[in-house]
Amino acid sequence: MFKIIARLPRRWNSQSASKVPPVRRISLLSTLFVSASLATAGYFIGKREITKNPPEDLFPWSSTTNLEKIGSPIYATDEELKVAVEDIKNAVGEDHVKESVVEITAHSDNGFTPHPPKPHEKPRYVVYAFSTEEVSSIMKIAHKYNVPVVPYSGGSSLEGHTFSTRCGIVLDTSRMNKVLRINHDDLDATVQAGVGWMDLNEHLTNEKLMFGCDCGPSGLIGGMVNTNASGVNASRYGAMVHNVVSLTVVLADGTIIKTRQRPRKTSSGYNLTGLFIGSEGTLGIVTEATVRLHVKPSHETVAVGQFPSVTAASKTVAELFRKGIRPEAIELLDEDMMHCTNYSGQLTKKWLEVPTIFFKVGGHNKVVVDETLQIIKKVSLENKCADFIIAKNKNEGEELFQARKNAFFSILDYGKNEIDENVRLWVTDIAVPLSKLPKVVDEIRALIDRSGFKSVILGHVGDGNLHADLFYTPDQLHECHKVINEITMIGLRNEGTASGEHGIGNGKRTFLAYELGQEAVDTMRKLKLALDPKRILNPDKIFKIDPQDRGEF
Repeated sequence: MFKIIARLPRRWNSQSASKVPPVRRISLLSTLFVSASLATAGYFIGKREITKNPPEDLFPWSSTTNLEKIGSPIYATDEELKVAVEDIKNAVGEDHVKESVVEITAHSDNGFTPHPPKPHEKPRYVVYAFSTEEVSSIMKIAHKYNVPVVPYSGGSSLEGHTFSTRCGIVLDTSRMNKVLRINHDDLDATVQAGVGWMDLNEHLTNEKLMFGCDCGPSGLIGGMVNTNASGVNASRYGAMVHNVVSLTVVLADGTIIKTRQRPRKTSSGYNLTGLFIGSEGTLGIVTEATVRLHVKPSHETVAVGQFPSVTAASKTVAELFRKGIRPEAIELLDEDMMHCTNYSGQLTKKWLEVPTIFFKVGGHNKVVVDETLQIIKKVSLENKCADFIIAKNKNEGEELFQARKNAFFSILDYGKNEIDENVRLWVTDIAVPLSKLPKVVDEIRALIDRSGFKSVILGHVGDGNLHADLFYTPDQLHECHKVINEITMIGLRNEGTASGEHGIGNGKRTFLAYELGQEAVDTMRKLKLALDPKRILNPDKIFKIDPQDRGEF
């Protein structure tokens, strides 16, 4: 052993270095060159491999995105949210940002939606924007810090679209209320998102023009675009999708896009306008819209027909359509709704409490309008209409139709006085083919009769859109929800839709797969992730974006 140790020093002794082969020395420059070459090669090889086989959770290879294939979104912490809000204050002004209890409460409940946020879901801040550029600045900051943003305009949503499910900010565009331009010769107008449809029509009064889409009185253009709203005039003028030419939209990362130019038709690229209409603020924030205008009818009147049954009323409408008669509005009120109308005292006349249709007929030639009314009257009487009245003058016509426009408040007034002072109203929104309407109404009435809830039924019968509205008290919420769900399923089983004009929000997400199929929902989710991969825009609306979401919103 000692002999081996004794030999080691001789082996590595510096004096014997001449006996060891010389070592090649590599310069520092050569080392850096080799390292850079290897790194570059590794980068391109890795990039090629990721492109060829992307990680499924980050870059799904399929054309659709199943919920279980993605991870949960990661949103800003409380501290990150505070930093983001400070940046927003610096960008748009401290006076744009509100956090008082009054502001938070006002943006968390509108008094009639059954889908308000739970306490832990309420927003922390409300941010008001006054221009597209401000919305862009706000979204750039929100995107940087992963802050959830809920777009908000009129706040009249019935399905929870404008209410927070994640602690973040509400971006309120209601103060973006300028009519930017009216193009008389082209019959269109460009407006900001916070312009109300009623305000726009007031603005157009002297121009003898009108905007055709007339939803609830508090509807603003931005929200109407988001839900593809319609209204009582839909029979003639259609929904928002038929009345929007182009949009200015701010995307999740703050990018500003215009979906198209102003011609009435185009074959240039994807229909981005249609993509954003009805997207409920989940793909981008609408800041401006160019909308179609119509020449206001110089002659307009209202007629009312009272029928022995919904079947007779529906048959009348179907026959009128086959004759090419398309009134501006065709509104059906069942006997219970007519009782509420009589109860409200809004009309000087007391009506028979039977299924009733309110017809609004307009045109630019009085002779044509009168002839149209006579055709409507003839077809109505052939279908056993018990009473058919035509307004004698403009004032009487406005009075008659105002009763329909104020129906929601007439219903609430009746409910609070005759049912319970704490009563609330749950509004459904199915739409079915007109031929299915009598059968659907019969099924719904039978269901409601079995349930014991009081209700009214009204709708835009011209496009098969039906609102079966149930009265309930807070302690009946769970049972009422069951009945509402079954009403929606009745519509779907009859080739209908869960929502004719109110949208999906977080209240009807369950029904989307029943209506369209899971593959269609997964396709929507794919589009969502393409435009908003951080999932910060109006989270949890229309469909689930989080596999941990159990639907308890």
